Amino acid sequence: EVVDVVAAWQVPTSSKLCSICNMKALQFATTLSLTATTASAFVPSSSSCSKRKQHSAVSSTSASASTRGIQHDLTFTPPDTLGEGQITEQLCADAAEKMKRVMVPVSKDVSETGYAGISYIHWPAERKTATLPLLLVPGFDSSALELRRLGPQLAKLGVETYVVDLLGWGFTQLDGIKSFSADSKVEALKGFWQVVGGNGEVVVGGCSLGGASVITLAAENLYKADGEEENGFVRGTILIDAQGFIDGIGPMSFLPSPVARLGIKFLQSEGLRNQASQMSYFNPEAYATDDAMKISRLHCVRDGWEDGMLSFMQSGGFKPKERVAQISVPSLILWGRQDGILEKEFASKFVETMEDAELQWVEECGHVPHLEQPEAVAQYIMDFLSSDKLRPNEDEKANSPANILDGILNFLN
Repeated sequence: EVVDVVAAWQVPTSSKLCSICNMKALQFATTLSLTATTASAFVPSSSSCSKRKQHSAVSSTSASASTRGIQHDLTFTPPDTLGEGQITEQLCADAAEKMKRVMVPVSKDVSETGYAGISYIHWPAERKTATLPLLLVPGFDSSALELRRLGPQLAKLGVETYVVDLLGWGFTQLDGIKSFSADSKVEALKGFWQVVGGNGEVVVGGCSLGGASVITLAAENLYKADGEEENGFVRGTILIDAQGFIDGIGPMSFLPSPVARLGIKFLQSEGLRNQASQMSYFNPEAYATDDAMKISRLHCVRDGWEDGMLSFMQSGGFKPKERVAQISVPSLILWGRQDGILEKEFASKFVETMEDAELQWVEECGHVPHLEQPEAVAQYIMDFLSSDKLRPNEDEKANSPANILDGILNFLN
């Protein structure tokens, strides 16, 4: 019977890649895994699993002093990629060492405590520039480690960069969370910037399905230059081979839980993750390595990951299609010229649909430009952030996290 259900969602070879990334078929996790591409790496130890169970005390007891009173989850242990993860890429290890988890406000529909732990990596700008901070979101079922190659490049150019996991994916809190729906993910993402960024002006970006979450966040929190009362904090968007024109996950949201769990378990397999990696790159011989496969799958063995994925599936997924046209702020569309997962027509459609969008093709590149061409992507982003239309307001420059910290250090010296 399971085989018959799988066969019912077989798609023609000519349209399979598009169907995969748009999450219309899944074909029991093939669809979902291909949008994951290179995700996060983690082999949890028994000690780290037990620490996660202390989440209920985190919102009241964890503390990490910062200029904005950020409460970090002190029970959080960053992934050990070189040791437990058996991953050799040094950039991955460097990124993992920077990872933290912060408690952000959410509704009681998401968590009884009113807080959820959101993992993230902050790459501070290595030189001063007149650019807004950048908040980036990785793709489907991924983690901040997906941006391990782009983050350092942006920091070198002077971009204050925050890469944030979506609730239920990456290394976010899993136990004690009631909902991992698309709405809950966006709610927690907004809560992150409220806590870490103080709702200051920011440019937000997303990769693949992470773009759908960013489109939703931006549409609901747009900055308006005319100073309207309901002014938001999103000054611009960056969409990297993003999903924006397909709503939901199709029939997957209606599967009985036992059947859906079979597909979710298949999503963990090495073979499936390796296939996803092979399809994500223009040059798979160089980039679809054993490390890439490990990074893409090991996070999903965390306790609670399966339940979180089921919650997301049953919620119906993201619905960004009608939101795209609402994005009125300057936007940069980055697209791998040889993307074999999403159709190239989507890149042009963003420009046609959004009020102020520009398209930049990334040559010799597949679905993950931030992994395959990180230096070129970083420069494209820097050029965009340096444009006059995204120049920070004077008040924003004075109140930015980086400038506040600089002021404190200067005072102490």
